[in-house]
Amino acid sequence: MFGEYKDLEDFKEKSGYTIDGVWYPRVTKIVSIKAKPALYRYYGEAASYQAAQDATEQSAREGTMLHEAVEGFLLGKTGDVPAGVAPAVNSFRAFFEKNHIAVTPDRVERRIVSYDHRYAGTVDAIALIGGKLGVLDIKTSQAVYRDYNLQTSAYMDALKDQFRDLATRWILRIDQIQRCTKCGARRRTKGGREKIRTEWGNELMRKCEHVWGDPEGEIELKEFPYWQDDFQAFLGAKKLWEWENEFWLKKVGYL
Repeated sequence: MFGEYKDLEDFKEKSGYTIDGVWYPRVTKIVSIKAKPALYRYYGEAASYQAAQDATEQSAREGTMLHEAVEGFLLGKTGDVPAGVAPAVNSFRAFFEKNHIAVTPDRVERRIVSYDHRYAGTVDAIALIGGKLGVLDIKTSQAVYRDYNLQTSAYMDALKDQFRDLATRWILRIDQIQRCTKCGARRRTKGGREKIRTEWGNELMRKCEHVWGDPEGEIELKEFPYWQDDFQAFLGAKKLWEWENEFWLKKVGYL
């Protein structure tokens, strides 16, 4: 019955936020109910479950380090950037300045709550890009996954009344790679797991004895202005998550 939670306080801490004395489930926890086939395939291909778990945890730590360094930059902090993520952070800074992204500290890591639909979350930033105000969600993954649209749609709905000029949302992906100096193939080692990407059908890349250059940042910005259908999908995921966690949600007084 208890599953992954030790007790009610453990469930509350891991699954939500208490705001003004009221507990709300966290957006990212709700979205986690959705199946992730790519992750399951990764675990299936790993040497063992423990090896996959260790790599996943290491990857999460590295992602957190990068995310915190980027957040520090957005907040105007001037502390040292960890050497392991410096290439990615430097690329982000250059991209940020080149694209004239405007963010104020009071709109970074902003806590949101939906009183209508009863959930809460933390938005990475509310930014002005190209004359449009929107939610900016920062990811440190190897690709922009559609799952992210569920998360950001929840932020959009919770903020739409507070920010009447809120027009869109972006996923900003920040990663760190190495390029082969001979053929241009890309190498990623996040989590201690090497992954080499080559162009489809490129025999030179496939047969190349790669010589890897220094680590460099890789930045990708994608806009997703139409969020309403994604929000309906989020509400569906929320309903399923509530069904799955009915025992705890009744104890916390949510249901």
